[in-house]
Amino acid sequence: MKTTDDRQFPAALATAMAVPFDYADGKTGVDFEPFPAFLSAADTTDWFQAWTGNSELDGNGFRVFGQDGTGGYAAIWLIRPSRPLVEQPVVFLGSEGETGVVARDLGDFLWLLAGGFGPWEAATSYDPDWTPRPHRELTAIAEQFAPHQRRSATAVIELAAQEFPDFDDTIMELCR
Repeated sequence: MKTTDDRQFPAALATAMAVPFDYADGKTGVDFEPFPAFLSAADTTDWFQAWTGNSELDGNGFRVFGQDGTGGYAAIWLIRPSRPLVEQPVVFLGSEGETGVVARDLGDFLWLLAGGFGPWEAATSYDPDWTPRPHRELTAIAEQFAPHQRRSATAVIELAAQEFPDFDDTIMELCR
């Protein structure tokens, strides 16, 4: 697959990442800290090698754009050859080994955020008492950039898992 070294946020991602995320002590908030830009190629490679324990890998297949409070990363996964960033899936690789495809593309990711989920919340189910709170400003952004993809956060998560059921196995095979 040909990769690009484009490190500019697509307009939809830049707009969504400019919105503050409220952690709300973890009770009702979202554990997500967006970055102002994608990590550099060198920083992405350093992270991916450390995460997998495999110094032979590079991070060219990912564009990291945020993290949770423990250092797990949210990224666009460049798995669809010759497709733009907005058509690539969004994934989460947690600090404790959690993995998940949380949205099939950027439009779905916007609706995930609008539904009150962050990448960590979409990829894990550790806190049964946590309840998502839809976010009005992120809903407006999703309506602006992906009006034809309106769906619930639960549907976004389910569709991503259906399309990429082997993501965890794919990543774990890279680990040493």
